[in-house]
Amino acid sequence: MGKKLNIFITSVGRRSYMVNYFKEALDGNGLVHAGNSKATYSMKLADRSVITPLIYDQGYIGFLLEYCLKHHISAIISMFDIDLPVLAINRKLFAEYGITVIVSDYDVTQICNDKWLTNKFLVDNGFATVPTFISPGKAIDAIKDGRLHFPVIIKPRWGMASIGMFIAENDIELEVLYNKSFKKINETYLKYESAATPNEKVIIQEMIDGQEYSLDVFNDLNGFFLQCTVKEKLDIRAGESMYCRVVRDDALETIGLRLSKRLKHIAVLDLDCIKKGKEYYIIDMNARFGGTYAYTHLAGANFPKAIIKMLLNEKIDTALLTTSAGITGIKDIVPVRLKNKGYEF
Repeated sequence: MGKKLNIFITSVGRRSYMVNYFKEALDGNGLVHAGNSKATYSMKLADRSVITPLIYDQGYIGFLLEYCLKHHISAIISMFDIDLPVLAINRKLFAEYGITVIVSDYDVTQICNDKWLTNKFLVDNGFATVPTFISPGKAIDAIKDGRLHFPVIIKPRWGMASIGMFIAENDIELEVLYNKSFKKINETYLKYESAATPNEKVIIQEMIDGQEYSLDVFNDLNGFFLQCTVKEKLDIRAGESMYCRVVRDDALETIGLRLSKRLKHIAVLDLDCIKKGKEYYIIDMNARFGGTYAYTHLAGANFPKAIIKMLLNEKIDTALLTTSAGITGIKDIVPVRLKNKGYEF
């Protein structure tokens, strides 16, 4: 790798391992920059870091562009769902300055971020998913005629990180928790995307039990399929997969390939599925690196390095896309002491 590349990870959050993966992938042939609206430990691990405006601030894109030009950034990649449509809309602007924004088309980001659209896309394209409704009234009608069964999950239509998510066991709980989820949306950053559908901010889905899986469906920068890794979730806490094992599963890998061909997403699609009986149900999709990518990486694949290769128009080594089945990983929490009462590390 002769040419130097500088990578800017926006909305880096707590993804310190992603900073390290990209630094290792560059191997000294460029710098990893990290940005976030609040200081995080991940930013300390980056070669350079910056506090950015909030994503929905009018000056956000202008700030990013100015930063990229000043620091000779070659490519931008985000770790946060809300960031994706904003970057997708402005992808051509950055391209005019020779900066590649690694993000799917705007329509794809909307299909993934808007969980009502997610359901519609899956149903329209013949994928198995759970019954989903947009209002308490329609959900209760469906329960009465047997199309929906308790318990149900009530969650924000534009949700993430398990914010405003509740489980209802009966009609009364459904009504109360629907309103509670609605209130929670208005109290958090979920209110920004939810403003697009002010009267339909919450969805109701049937809750199904079964073995949960996470998939990394990896496409190239033109949206063509490269690889799919399947992980069996062994421990989930507050919506985060703490303990996973990489497995081989022909049915799930086929689902990943089919989704790749339908969506033509860019880079990673993070996919959650549940197996009930002999059927696999898709329950969520995110058009970005997900929290379980670390297990794919531990099993031998190296998507950050593959992305670097693509940016350089170099051949992708097969080893970068290969995982070993049976590899099990677990996440840990490491406290970090601050130097002062602020955000200085």
